[in-house]
Formats: sequence, C-alpha cells, structure tokens
Amino acid sequence: MNEQQRKDMSQIRQVNPEEATSDKNNLNRLKEKSSEDFMKYFETTYQPPNMRDAQRRKKKETDVHYDFTIPEDMDQSGKGKKYMIRTYGCQMNEHDTEVMAGIFEEMGYESTSDTKEADIILLNTCAIRENAENKVFGEIGHLKPLKMENPNLIIGVCGCMSQEESVVNRILKKHPFIDLIFGTHNIHRLPQLVKEAMFGKEMVIDVWSKEGDIIENLPRSRKGKIKAWVNIMYGCDKFCTYCIVPYTRGKERSRLPADIIQEVRHLAAQGYKEVTLLGQNVNAYGKDLDLEYGLGDLMDELRSIDIPRVRFTTSHPRDFDDRLIEVLSKGGNMLDHIHLPVQSGNTDVLKIMGRKYSREEYLELVKRIRKSMPDATLTTDIIVGFPNETEEQFQDTLSLVEEVGFEAAYTFIYSPRENTPAAKMKDNVSMEEKKDRLQRLNKLVNEQSAEAMKQYEGEIVHVLVEGESKNNEEVLAGYTKRNKLVNFRAPRSSIGQIVPVKITKAKTWSLDGEMVEASVEVK
Repeated sequence: MNEQQRKDMSQIRQVNPEEATSDKNNLNRLKEKSSEDFMKYFETTYQPPNMRDAQRRKKKETDVHYDFTIPEDMDQSGKGKKYMIRTYGCQMNEHDTEVMAGIFEEMGYESTSDTKEADIILLNTCAIRENAENKVFGEIGHLKPLKMENPNLIIGVCGCMSQEESVVNRILKKHPFIDLIFGTHNIHRLPQLVKEAMFGKEMVIDVWSKEGDIIENLPRSRKGKIKAWVNIMYGCDKFCTYCIVPYTRGKERSRLPADIIQEVRHLAAQGYKEVTLLGQNVNAYGKDLDLEYGLGDLMDELRSIDIPRVRFTTSHPRDFDDRLIEVLSKGGNMLDHIHLPVQSGNTDVLKIMGRKYSREEYLELVKRIRKSMPDATLTTDIIVGFPNETEEQFQDTLSLVEEVGFEAAYTFIYSPRENTPAAKMKDNVSMEEKKDRLQRLNKLVNEQSAEAMKQYEGEIVHVLVEGESKNNEEVLAGYTKRNKLVNFRAPRSSIGQIVPVKITKAKTWSLDGEMVEASVEVK
C-alpha cells in the first residue's frame, strides 16, 4: 500500500480515546479502494480489545469523575432530530440504554420507535450467547435499505458485541454502511462520537481494551416512574470458562457508597417504588474499594431509605456472604426473592466451568439462606450440554433443582463464545442430546413453578402495578415482593401503586387475581 492509499484509508480507524481528531477525508474516495487493500490496512492499524491482556489485568484504583458535560459544539445539535436505540441482552444493557438516551436528549434529540423517523439508530448489543449475536446481525441487514434511502442516517453498533474483535471484523467486511462502532467503556464519549460520524460522514471505531473510569453525573432517561435500575459496579473478575463478560465489560469497578445512596434517595424523592441494584457480579461489590464495606453493608444503609422495594442482580454464590444474608433477613424493603445462578449441579462440571464452588458448597449456602429466611424464593440460571457433560452429571443437575426447590430458572443449551477457554474444549454431546436434556430440565422446573404458584391461590399478596397486561389492555399487571407476575382488573389509577390482590387462579408462570379494598396479612 502506497503513502496516498494509506492516507485515504486513514479515515476509517480506531479513534484515540484520549484525543479524537476531526479533520476527515471524503468517504467516497475510500469506497473506490479495493477491499483487499482496506483489510490489509485494517489488520495492521486497528488495535482490537486484547483478550489475553484482559485476563492478565492487574488491580488498580479506578478514577471517579463528576464533570460530564455535553461539548458546546454538540449542545442542542439534535434539535429537530430523533434517535432510536434497540437494546439486546441483560439489565446492564437496559441501564446503558437509559444513559445513552439521556445523553441524546441533553443534545436535543427526541426518542422515536419508528426506524423511518430516526436520524440516528443504535443497536446496543449482547455477546453472552450466539443467538443474541445472530439477532443483531439480522437487524443490521434489515437496516441496510434505510441507509440506502437516507445516506444521512447514522447507524451505530455498541455494547458488548462491539468489544469482540471478530464482530468488528465482520462488520467491516460485510456491513461497511455502518457509521459507528463503540464499546462498553466509553458511553460518555457519545457526543464526540456522533460528531465524528455526523460531520465526517465516515465509519468511526472507538473500542477500548482499557476499562473506562466511573463517570458519576451522566444523564439518564429512565423508563417510567415506577421501577429503576441503579448500577453499583461494573465488570467481572470471575472468568468462568464459558463467559465473555469479563472481556467485554472489563475488571470489577465499584461505585462509591455515598454516590449510590444519593442516587437511591433521589429516586425515592421522585416517587419510585422499586430499585434494582445492578452488577455483572453484584455481590462482589466493594471488594476493589479501599474500605471494609460490601453489598450487605450497602443494603443495610438502603434499608433506612423510604423506598418500598430494593432488589439486586446478578449474584455469584462465591460472594454471597453471611453479612448479606443477615441484612436481607431483616425484611422491610429488603426482599426475600434471591436469584442465585448455579449453572450445573455437578461438582466436576462446575470445576471445568471455572465456577470455583462445589455442589456441596452451593447447597450449604442455600441451607444458610433458608435458615435465616425460611420463606425465601430462589431462582437460578442453568446451562445444559456443557462440553463433555455426561448423563450422570446432568442427573446431578436435576437432583439439585429438586433439592433446592427453585421456583423458576433461566435454562440454556451451552453456546460457545469465541476466545473463551470453553470454546476450545472438545464436545462429544450431540445437539439432539442437549435438546433432550433441556426439555427434561424445563419440564421439572415448570412442575416446581406450578406447584409453588398453586400455594398462592386464595391468598392476598401486595402487587406493584406496572401497567396493562401484555395480552389484555383491560387487565392490569404487576409483581409481588417475590417477583411473581399477577394479572387482575383494577382502576387505572392503581398503576404505580402497591395494592392488595387476592389470588383466584394459579398458572405455571403467573397468577390471576382480584383487587381487594383493604390491606390484610399477605404472603
């Protein structure tokens, strides 16, 4: 590649995290260059997230910033324009979408759900399973005709998929109409990235291997005024052999307790009825801080805030300590629904998964939880068909599900993720057998869920009313303290309130009921 070609190619590049430049060349000239020249340039210039470096990362203090502002030249740059964000994956992605929406609205943009109205479309992606990735690439294909009709439309891919080298390569090779790719560590740079894509009319790649610092005053556009996500930490240091999250989300970084408490107090003052504390490994909170302070201590302080319900997700059994159990057992706004992913019921499989606890240790933890909270509702995540899982090992999973008495479970067939240790393991379990195991597991979980739900018939529960039922606009729906979905008829004025409902019919995954006039003892 000669010097002129290299100069022309330089308009598609990874933006320097410290200093983004704005002097761009014309995208049309790049399109005239051969894909072979471009890929040669890309392979020698673009620096993707480094998986090995991620695993070798060292503990270091995370800087906290309170000085986020929209750059003056982008303030109100979205006036008269509309944005759309499609979100895939977990609650953390939902939280990130709220932040990006807040930034857009600070810039003057309005939200739209119509792709034809949008001036900018972001796909906030999930990398945890292959199916989620396929959905995103399917959506990218559907958006291409829109880009052809409206060349000024900005289309961006962000989130966890963007942190994967293979994904960025695939977009560059097969979807060059994408304008913007950025990762999970630099959402606060959204105004600058939009500027790069808007005024340069070029593809911008801004993916950091280095985790970002904690930015405390980012704007948020929350969904509704009833329930809110509160992120308390970022990243994960567990490195389970099947999981891409420690690479895409980076090392564990905890927010300071005072900042979290202030945010929850603010939500309570606004009238929110429920907050969910978020983290990829939420009960590892505080371990990276120079404090003797963990999730149990934080939850104990949140007990005194006038907000009816406080939840947290997702927890890891290794970090679920007795201090947290002690605080949860105090009740009040601390709920006794605990989501505790087990992944497998066999110790050997757990070891290969890198979970760092045994079947016996998990059951001992459940025993301690049950002792302090006899009525606690436990739910879980389970993977079937992990490389070389035997039928005997799968039977251990079924027996653990029965012994614990899970009332619900998210169940999955193992999906290999590129660059994780498990993806290199030999797998002699056929897809037919994996599907059969998933079916048998789901049958057991469904039976246990139906049995648990049956116990609610005739009882009165308190329901936080969220809105209309998905299946019937004349029926309202909401959740109990133990996260059971209830459908019932009531005045629309009940939305946003916690009301007593008598359960008239139990189904496998939901309850039907009727609103009662006065509060009585509830389950």
